[in-house]
Amino acid sequence: MPATKVQQYILFALGKWFEEANERIKYKPLEVSLSKNLFIDVVKRAEFAKKQPRALYKNLEILEKKKLISYQNKELWLTKKGEKLYREINDKVMPYVKVFRKLKERDPTSYTKKVQTVFK
Repeated sequence: MPATKVQQYILFALGKWFEEANERIKYKPLEVSLSKNLFIDVVKRAEFAKKQPRALYKNLEILEKKKLISYQNKELWLTKKGEKLYREINDKVMPYVKVFRKLKERDPTSYTKKVQTVFK
């Protein structure tokens, strides 16, 4: 059974967190890890989702049953299947994120020679 949109969102949040956190220590022979509780804390503090902690925990358990994540020694990891799905989601989402970032980093009108304005 494929992952639901909510489960894909949770998987994407976890995958992106790993990607960004590991990026900060890429020149060291280290890798970040976190427990389910810490990940739920991250989701709540960063306001990735408005779900209750119990619902987030349940989604993590479902992802584990679907073999998209692994939880061993109190550490969450994406499985190969989970990494593949994360990359697929990331490839779908990134073009939209790039548009958003480009328009935020520079004035949108700076990309054109002339901008027409009209009265409201």
